[in-house]
Amino acid sequence: MPCPYKENPPPNGSANRYGGPNFRVVWGGSRLSWIGGRWTDRDAHGALLRERVEMRLAPKYAPENRWHIERWTPPESYGSPELWYATTVEIENGVRLPALGPYPSRGEYEHCFSGEFIPLSPAACDWIVRAIEWSRRQPRGMRREALDARETRRAREFDRAADEILNDTCCG
Repeated sequence: MPCPYKENPPPNGSANRYGGPNFRVVWGGSRLSWIGGRWTDRDAHGALLRERVEMRLAPKYAPENRWHIERWTPPESYGSPELWYATTVEIENGVRLPALGPYPSRGEYEHCFSGEFIPLSPAACDWIVRAIEWSRRQPRGMRREALDARETRRAREFDRAADEILNDTCCG
């Protein structure tokens, strides 16, 4: 079942300044972005064919075999073009390349949801977008406290699981 945010703006009419959707769903393997650097090409047996210093389109997300939800980010979020190039240009063999690609002058879509895999459905898309929008309206301190509480809870769960494994191993 297609997600309503995949190609059209959300039903509430929320669109970015260029008329595109503020949120979209993309297939991991088809979401490419420019990356500059040293690339090594190999044949099917792993033998080195060549090394090049250049810009290439490469998959932006892993895993590549699932859907990812992105939120549009305006260009000013990346600083000025001068700052972008000053902080992202790398030099390889005397060649200057922007490691993160060209400055996103029309903004860029960024991954905005991390969590366990859930099947794609219109209801899932709607829930995730609403949750993200709700969290953006919360005071910064409250968001920080929620993140800290989540990380503390994860650490406790990890410690408990590790203790169980160790107890089973040495005392079981």
